[in-house]
Amino acid sequence: MEQERVFLYQPHRRPPHVVAIGGGHGLSAMLRGIKSYTKHITAIVTVADDGGGSGVLRDDLGMLPPGDIRNCIMALANTEPTMEQLINYRFTDGILAGQSFGNLFLAAMNGISGSFDEAVHRMGDVLAITGRVLPVTNQDVRLEAEFEDGSRTLGESKIFYAKKMNNSRIRQVRLIPEHPKPLDESLAAIRDADIIIIGPGSLYTSIIPNFLVDGISDAVRASRALKLYILNIMTQDGETDGYDACDHVQAILSHAGRGVIDVCIANNEQVPPQVLAPYLAEGVRQIIVDPEKMEKLGIAVRSFPICEPGRYIRHNSADLAAAIMQVWQEFRSRAKGE
Repeated sequence: MEQERVFLYQPHRRPPHVVAIGGGHGLSAMLRGIKSYTKHITAIVTVADDGGGSGVLRDDLGMLPPGDIRNCIMALANTEPTMEQLINYRFTDGILAGQSFGNLFLAAMNGISGSFDEAVHRMGDVLAITGRVLPVTNQDVRLEAEFEDGSRTLGESKIFYAKKMNNSRIRQVRLIPEHPKPLDESLAAIRDADIIIIGPGSLYTSIIPNFLVDGISDAVRASRALKLYILNIMTQDGETDGYDACDHVQAILSHAGRGVIDVCIANNEQVPPQVLAPYLAEGVRQIIVDPEKMEKLGIAVRSFPICEPGRYIRHNSADLAAAIMQVWQEFRSRAKGE
């Protein structure tokens, strides 16, 4: 009921400039909701993916992985339903089986552009997106994970299997080569942002890799924006097994440094037992949030019912966006001394 205080349009206030950092389906779901509140959106997206259709194009064409970028572009797109169906179409037969037409579209755009970020920009123009999508770097990077048992594995798509075999927590991840250069546009967007949103998404493979690019952590830390971390609803099999909310936050801080998160937005809606059952069978649990533990890290917690009802457990785009805007309005009020 608290969220009813949030309005889609307030003409006496400037719509906030939003920077969203992450990757995967979680980030695109959040973007789909937040575009109802502002046109000033910059999505900064990881390019460390090396699996699935994106991995095939990466290996065959030597391009950066298009999958996460494509998902974010489609989340912000303002297109006819037929065009949306076309971009999301996945081939089922032949040598293209499993490949997305949107990935091929971006691959073709990359072929006629001077750089990958230019290709992403041009695809965004074609699909009339709200805001813009930026790869976090134009450099070809791979993700390496080091586990608490001392073992390492190279390749984002291999981390899940290595963790399952080792039965050991991830100690840290790094990009190979290390210290890739960011886009100047990303740093400028972070500097000018009113709200910086981290996630939701896979902790080690979608969120943290962005902070391993030179300058991103420093820019977020120096920004005067409200810095929000959107906590996942569930743990992730093969990545964050047994983690609570503080474990997620501490992993980000250990890679990015303190000062990159002000508030953690969490779900407080209990998932129905019948929906939860298959997740529990796989060892996946609803993430526990302890506000007192989080406050010791200097991070406030705001909880909302933001779970999408249905067969799968995911964030509701509209409810999550409303929660973000409510926390933003409270931040503005405190800043003005209201």
